[in-house]
Amino acid sequence: MGIALLQLRSWLSSVLPHHDDDEGTSLVEYALLLALIAIVAVVAVGFVGAPVSEGLSAGGDGFAAN
Repeated sequence: MGIALLQLRSWLSSVLPHHDDDEGTSLVEYALLLALIAIVAVVAVGFVGAPVSEGLSAGGDGFAAN
């Protein structure tokens, strides 16, 4: 994953016009980092959400039966 981000950063630096200040570059890096965090969060919730929901439902059903 880290190699892909480095390749993306080098590609963006070759495509985007070069400026002396790094304000735009850091903004792009923060946007990419935020997008990566959002993707990881969505995948984690999708991966863990269903088993946790099923476990909580089963536990709640067992508690209600007693």
